[in-house]
Amino acid sequence: METRRLETLKQIAAGVAAQFGSNCEVVIHDVSGNRPDHTIVHIENGHVSGRKVGDGASQVVLDQLARQDEQPKDHLCYLTRTPDGKILKSSSLYIRNSRGGVVAIFSINYDVSGLMMIQNTIGELLSTRDKEQTEPERIINVNAVLDELIDQSVAMVGKPVALMNKEDKVRAIQFLNQSGAFLVTKSGDKVAKYFGISKYTLYSYIDANKDGDK
Repeated sequence: METRRLETLKQIAAGVAAQFGSNCEVVIHDVSGNRPDHTIVHIENGHVSGRKVGDGASQVVLDQLARQDEQPKDHLCYLTRTPDGKILKSSSLYIRNSRGGVVAIFSINYDVSGLMMIQNTIGELLSTRDKEQTEPERIINVNAVLDELIDQSVAMVGKPVALMNKEDKVRAIQFLNQSGAFLVTKSGDKVAKYFGISKYTLYSYIDANKDGDK
C-alpha cells in the first residue's frame, strides 16, 4: 500500500478513535502484500482487542485474502468477540487502489460489553409481570383526577357541553358519579359550574336512575 494512502487512513483512524473514546479500536490492515501473519500496519486503542502493529489478520481479513474478491461489500455493524470475551460492534471497510483492487481494510471495533450489561439491567427493571399490558397505567394527581373524568364524560356523550340537552348531561353526570368523581372534595361545585346547572339540579341528575327504578 502506498505511503500517501496509509497516512490518510492513519489520520482518519486517529479522528475516529478520538471522537468515540478509548472503547473504540481502529485498525488498518494492509492486504496488498498477501501476508496474513503481518497485516496490521496501524492501530488506535489496541487494548480493546489486545493487538498491536505487526500482528496478523482477523477473520474478515483472512476471508478477503482467501477469496481475493475484487468487489467485496463493506461489512458494517456486526458483532465480534475478543479472546477475553469482550463483545465488539464492528465495521470493516475495503480500501481500493486506483485500479479498483483491495489494498487495505479499515476496521472499527467498539467495545459494547458494558453497554450490553446496562441494556440487560434496564431490561430487567422495565420488565413487568403483566405481559399483556400494552400501555403504562396513568398516575394522576388527585387534583387532576376530576378534570380527567370530566373530559372522559364529555367524550362519552360525544358532543361539547354547549350542545348537550338534559338527557346528555344526565348521562355525563351519572358517568362521573359511577367513576367516583364526587369523592373528590368540592367536586360538586366544579361539575355544576362546568355543565351550567345548579347543585340542586346536579343531585337530581345523579338520582335520576334511582327515581326511574322506583
